[in-house]
Amino acid sequence: MGNVTIQKRGKYYQYKFEVAKVDGKRKFINKSGFGTKDEAIKAGNIAYTEYLNTGLVFKEKEISFSDYLDYWYENYCEVNLKYNTRRTYKTIMDKYLKPEIGKYRLSSLTSVKLNSFIAELCNKYNFKKAYYNNILKVLKNCFRIATDVYGFIRYNPALTLKLPKIEDSNDFQKHLYNKNEINMILERFKDDDAFTCAFITSCFTGMRTGEVCSLTWDDIDFKNRVINVKHTVYDKPDDGKGRWYIGTTKTKQGTRQINMSITLYNALINYKKKQQYLKKVFGSEYYTYHFEDVLNKYGKVMEQRIVQNKGNILQIKKADMVFTRPNGKFVGRNILNYPFKIIHKELGIKNCRFYDLRGSYATINLRNGTEIRDVADILGHKYIETTENFYISSTDENKKNVSNVFDSLMNTETINNIIKYEIVY
Repeated sequence: MGNVTIQKRGKYYQYKFEVAKVDGKRKFINKSGFGTKDEAIKAGNIAYTEYLNTGLVFKEKEISFSDYLDYWYENYCEVNLKYNTRRTYKTIMDKYLKPEIGKYRLSSLTSVKLNSFIAELCNKYNFKKAYYNNILKVLKNCFRIATDVYGFIRYNPALTLKLPKIEDSNDFQKHLYNKNEINMILERFKDDDAFTCAFITSCFTGMRTGEVCSLTWDDIDFKNRVINVKHTVYDKPDDGKGRWYIGTTKTKQGTRQINMSITLYNALINYKKKQQYLKKVFGSEYYTYHFEDVLNKYGKVMEQRIVQNKGNILQIKKADMVFTRPNGKFVGRNILNYPFKIIHKELGIKNCRFYDLRGSYATINLRNGTEIRDVADILGHKYIETTENFYISSTDENKKNVSNVFDSLMNTETINNIIKYEIVY
């Protein structure tokens, strides 16, 4: 095999180089269309280097950490990770990793340097511990792939990487809704059907915010009284065709069926009847939508965009969204924004989120004797420890009740006599 040769083909230049024989026959890689000879030489050398490195563009001794992050993001993250995860990773890369350590060569970064970088980051900023863990996760993942998948470096310097001790004073306290608060909220927004029905749906199922807002009427089986949780909704910058997208559930276990209680069944079936009435009222001005497949560079369907229908064109992939404005307009999670501003300021229920209905559902069920495995399955958790550690809240009233129950079980006449501590003369 020889090196790259350059040829002129009409107006344009072409590079060409020989590769390994297949079935004893000589094989070549070539590409034309370059306006100048220098352009062809440069492109040909890059292609030849990539070929010699078995399709990998970069060599260990040459690539900077910043360039590697771009390569890792394009070739691994965009193919394997969900959009919201990619968005978080990209922010961490661009705001913290590239400015601080991007200038170093990938192969020169050591565990000592990375641990020093993490420690400095923790001293410099006042993030929640969960966000520092996300930064740590990005570092560990990108170096693992650099070592085990791409072979850019011989050892993984992030294996021993860990956070310094952090006192997390910024930790957000989960809110446990009570009956009085739920009644206050529903009474205040009794004229906002979409919000109250979405609120009740999450309250009575523990579904995630994105899961609730992504529901279509095809997901709701009234005959068997089941909700089929199959996807989540998220937004991207609007490119003129729409900003809301449907993707798979957060985890494999997130795809599940949830039985509707009689209260939720009645809420949804009555809400649907009213929505059908509004469709007739608005007529041709009622918004309708369809799903449009979004492909990655390999032609694989990664997600679906929710696109508004134009005119009377019939769409095969109809998107019959459940929670919309009265005129049918779909606004995704934004349907929750205004109500929660009012809940915080006017109703005075501070630091509560729509998402806290999920934890409230788990806590109330478990406090009243429901098996934790059953609750974990309904929430879409593979491990009951996830349910136990992150979604079960303890209130002051619960703690008082624990003390009172123990007191009633253990109190005896002997104890009562002893604790009088009477003075004996």
